[in-house]
Amino acid sequence: MKQDTAAKTAIIASTLFFGLALTMGLLTALKFVVPTVGDIEYLSMPRVRMLHTNINLFGWLLQANIGLLFWILPRILHTKLFSEKLGVATGILYNIAVIGGLVSIVLGRVKNVEYGEIPAPFDYMIAICWVMFAINVFGTVATRKVKYLYVTVWYTLGAVIWTTFVYITGNMFSQMPVVTGINQANLIWFYVHNAVGLIFTPLGVAIAYYLIPKQLDTPIYSHKLSMIGFWVISFVYVWTGAHHMINGPVSYWLQTVAIIFSFSLIIPVMAVITNFFGTFATAPRGTRMKGPIPKLLMMGTVYYILTCLQGPFQAIRSVNEITSKTDWVVGHAHMALFGAFSFYAMAGVYYVAPKLAGRKLYSEKLGDLHFWLMTLASIPFFAVLWIGGVIQGFAWLNPENTFVDTLAALKHAHWMRFSTGGVIYIAYFVFLYNVLQTFFGKYADEDETETAVAG
Repeated sequence: MKQDTAAKTAIIASTLFFGLALTMGLLTALKFVVPTVGDIEYLSMPRVRMLHTNINLFGWLLQANIGLLFWILPRILHTKLFSEKLGVATGILYNIAVIGGLVSIVLGRVKNVEYGEIPAPFDYMIAICWVMFAINVFGTVATRKVKYLYVTVWYTLGAVIWTTFVYITGNMFSQMPVVTGINQANLIWFYVHNAVGLIFTPLGVAIAYYLIPKQLDTPIYSHKLSMIGFWVISFVYVWTGAHHMINGPVSYWLQTVAIIFSFSLIIPVMAVITNFFGTFATAPRGTRMKGPIPKLLMMGTVYYILTCLQGPFQAIRSVNEITSKTDWVVGHAHMALFGAFSFYAMAGVYYVAPKLAGRKLYSEKLGDLHFWLMTLASIPFFAVLWIGGVIQGFAWLNPENTFVDTLAALKHAHWMRFSTGGVIYIAYFVFLYNVLQTFFGKYADEDETETAVAG
């Protein structure tokens, strides 16, 4: 089988799923301002919202990361992917599982797990796919031609191990008959928070640690800092999930532990962003912001630090009392999964797609346009969710306020959310066109070459 087929399959499939995720997101935002849109059972608000989150997490982001790492790991380890056939089989089974899970959501067959609504047997199929991916990762590491492991490999190995117990805990252990009430809530929020922290964070950071030095043609700022960040996140992130249940019916000591470890996360975050910004600072000025790739990596890093500083802040009890379960949390989650890790993934697609296609990126100008549209739209998109969340929080604490009063106060925020989401949606199609043209399109200079040969 041709080399990099598995990477190409996953990257193209994930890029298409990204559009579907944004479509569901835009429809969700539209329903806040025009509730009668799509007023049928299969497009009800809960189902559309679950489609949006699950397509984003599993169809787009996780699959994009898998595809990028199928390409990156062999280059770092100076070897071939352990099994190209296994990689392709992983991609086929994975997409069957995701599509089956999404159809189940449309039909109303879901689990009571945030970010894990995909029901059996499709959640088990996703778990099997992860085992197949793990075999390829460990096999590639075992057959490497280099002695030392770069930090990208460390984060990838960590993500493989962490994802296994996080996914199984949230999607399977939490559904056992003996697990009910507060115990089930603890397991589910362990999964929800660590889906971001121990799945998408290490995968996104692993990819960024490869792309930033390669794109800037500059060594990473500090290998010691990279390992400090990796080992600290290994020990502290797992304990933070309970900060989603502060002021709820969960043990006070467990809330306190979650708050303490939430603040401990500042240590690995500072190690990562110091490394990333340090590498940018030492890179030649001419390459720092040339083209869409370094721009996406830089903005992804900015969003990463804002997300990770916001997390400990909202874990403070007095702050959490206002922001919990409001649009503030929605904005926080979007800045992590879209602002930070999707920006890293899009940079990865722009970097790897030309190499898979054997030619340059179709258009750097279109790439820059895509970046600026998404960035300038995402800033007010996030901000209006945070502001709206604070308005919601204070309104809910006022016993004289009704649900309708709160909705009326958020009318302008909801319109802004939909409008900026629309610009992000447009930017996606610029991104999609650029990627598909890179893979399958015909370039102007190719036409000139063919004409010259014919002549």
